[in-house]
This record gives sequence, structure tokens and C-alpha cells, in this order.
Amino acid sequence: MAGHKDNTGDLTAMMERAGMDTRLQEYIRNTVSLHSYPAPGVLIGAIMVDYALELLGTNPDEKLYAVCETPKCLPDAIQAVAHCTTGNKRLQVLPIGKFAITMNISSKEDSTVAVRVFTDPKKMENYHTINTWFINSPSYDRHTMAESLQEEILLARRDILSFEWVRVKTSQKPKWNAVICPECGDMVPDYLLEHNKCAACGSKGYYEKIT
Repeated sequence: MAGHKDNTGDLTAMMERAGMDTRLQEYIRNTVSLHSYPAPGVLIGAIMVDYALELLGTNPDEKLYAVCETPKCLPDAIQAVAHCTTGNKRLQVLPIGKFAITMNISSKEDSTVAVRVFTDPKKMENYHTINTWFINSPSYDRHTMAESLQEEILLARRDILSFEWVRVKTSQKPKWNAVICPECGDMVPDYLLEHNKCAACGSKGYYEKIT
């Protein structure tokens, strides 16, 4: 894994040795393909999404919504497996810093029951390599321990996870009108205006025009 090399064959062999079923293997392959390499968080993420789907009694073909509590690795698993993306507005990524996801089936109610799946610190203590990596210990060396970390994740699977049932608010598509920003002249939805100008001319500006 060092240098993000393509080790798809090695990963498949590891999944086979771990006795992983074909469905989860496919989820992991799809997530690794989207992410571009088999990062530890990606492997755990695919396992978490699979667990959430089972708890909800659903499958990726159903319209699902998700909240991800970290922008690192985990959003790719949700997108690759459950087809919740930022583009289709069914994935919300919150930079909370927790390795956790909350998923629910589409609902027309104002709120609905969802399941929150998260990595459990107590359970991870039973897996030395996973725990060493997860707590960012100086003793973890990705050059020498990456493969053993992958194997331990594939063997542990749900043993390092916990879940809880929660209630979440559902989001409905807002009605909006197109308006012209008086500063830059670009067209934007009215509900995204900040003090009567677009966000790019305000708090979310990220470029300077070259003249």
C-alpha cells in the first residue's frame, strides 16, 4: 500500500482469506476504485455502510440519505455503495472528526428514524494494529504495518463497530428564484445570497480575477 500502489490482487486474496462474502467484497472493491487506493478508512467505511444497510433492512437500490461525520475516506464508501452523493443532495458531510455515519431511508415526514454506525474505541482496543493506527500513535509505521492493518480490518469487520438508533430531520428541496449578483454579475439561487450578494463575493470567495 505504500505509495498508493495498485494491490487489487493482494486485497482480493486478503478478503478471501478473511472469509468475506461476495457482496461485501464488491462493496469494498467499488469503494477502493472510487477512492483510488485501499486506504484503511475506506475499508472500514465500506464495512460500516454494509452494516447500516443491514440494520435498516434495505439495499443500495433504495433511495437513501446519509450524514458523514468526517470528510476523510468515509464519504467515498457512502457514495460508492449507497449512491448517496453531495451532487444528488443525499449526502451531508460534517467535519466533526468522528468516524461515524448516519443513514436513513427516504421519508416524506419532517423527521425519520435512522441508524448511526460508528467505530467503537473500546472494541478497537482488542485489535492492536487497528487501534495503533486509529489513535495516530507514533508506533504505527505505514511502510511496514500497512498490510497487517488491512488484514486486521478485514478480519475484524463489524467487531470494531457499534450502532444506535436516532431520529433525524429530513430535508426538502427549497423553492428558489434565480437572481443576479450585483457585484460579479453571475446568476445564483436567491437562498444562497449573503447580504444581497453571492457567497463568492462574500465569505466563500476563493479566487482573484486575473486582468
